Amino acid sequence: MAIQEASAYFSRELLSWYQRGNRNLPWRRNKDPYRIWVSEIMLQQTRVDTVIPYFERFMAKFPTVQALAEAPEEEVLKSWEGLGYYSRARNLQAGARMVMSLYGGIIPDDKAAVAGLKGVGPYTAGAIMSIAFNRPEPAVDGNVMRVLSRYFCLEDDIAKPKTRVGIEKLAASLIPEGAAGDFNQALMELGALVCTPKSPSCLPCPVMEHCEARLQGRETELPIKTKAKPPRHEYRVAVIVRGSGERADQVLLRQRPENGLLAQMWELPHVLSDDPSGEWFREEAPKEDARLAESLGRELERETGLLIRPTGWLVDEEHVFSHIHWHMRVYVADLGPSEISRGNSLAAESGLAYETGQAQGPYRWMGREALDTLPFPNVFLRILERYWS
Repeated sequence: MAIQEASAYFSRELLSWYQRGNRNLPWRRNKDPYRIWVSEIMLQQTRVDTVIPYFERFMAKFPTVQALAEAPEEEVLKSWEGLGYYSRARNLQAGARMVMSLYGGIIPDDKAAVAGLKGVGPYTAGAIMSIAFNRPEPAVDGNVMRVLSRYFCLEDDIAKPKTRVGIEKLAASLIPEGAAGDFNQALMELGALVCTPKSPSCLPCPVMEHCEARLQGRETELPIKTKAKPPRHEYRVAVIVRGSGERADQVLLRQRPENGLLAQMWELPHVLSDDPSGEWFREEAPKEDARLAESLGRELERETGLLIRPTGWLVDEEHVFSHIHWHMRVYVADLGPSEISRGNSLAAESGLAYETGQAQGPYRWMGREALDTLPFPNVFLRILERYWS
């Protein structure tokens, strides 16, 4: 079949398949560009089933661009807690503030303006323009690249920017007149439900008849994608520093810096281990060892300015970011007797920031209620929930 005929068949059959029935997703209930924007940011590198409850809670708390723009960042991060990739939430709020200051709180029907919002890349801009405004703009993500690579038997590496540009042009040429939103969502739906990465379901596929990869027996071989660099391993030791006296039910927490990984979220004091090979983190390694405890105490004193004494192992945890794999050993600890009053004043309930060496505050004594009010990375939530259970 000629490429032009194959393209027309693809567009017609895919659109018809989608319009006969599709998933009832909360962001599809209307064409509000704000709801579509929030959903597309949440769906980046996150499964639909995971996103749905987060989306509904987020929209209930921040129902408009204005509500999101004016919210304290800590509230936004807390609402995002557990979704990961927290820069998405910060960028989304920064974009909402841009909409308020530049466009009077109304997301404009203008591709250049939407693409200029913080955190909005070509895919998100295309999704907003096509779904909310029905503009014939492509929205090319991993699902779309996989579907089109298989249907047209494209052998270019989809990890390369040049390939994405080529597929964006192809996707734009396939959009049926007047049906940009439905067509782009149909492409995403096909990739998510039928033309899946490892085991494509060719028999129920609405365009299987002229799929070149299927005809050539290459549906599991395509698309071609070079493997991403594996995350580097980091070995970290954390402490749950218990309070005493009137603070007996509290622990010492600290806030991360304003920039960088997990910016401004809360965590337990912890240090990068001086055991880069992970020897002390092996399953068979002793959980409590005098050498490790002594080394940890020195590092924590350098980091916090306080004499912290590990008293016993609590748990080992792991967390994988896109580029880093944290291996974490967690100890319960106390402040040295001479440090208690100074620690209380440094980490006062006011959250007064202080600086010791390379560390910056604030450090705070907080009880279990902190889990309900402050944003934490998942790994520290798990540790603290275990400690307080």
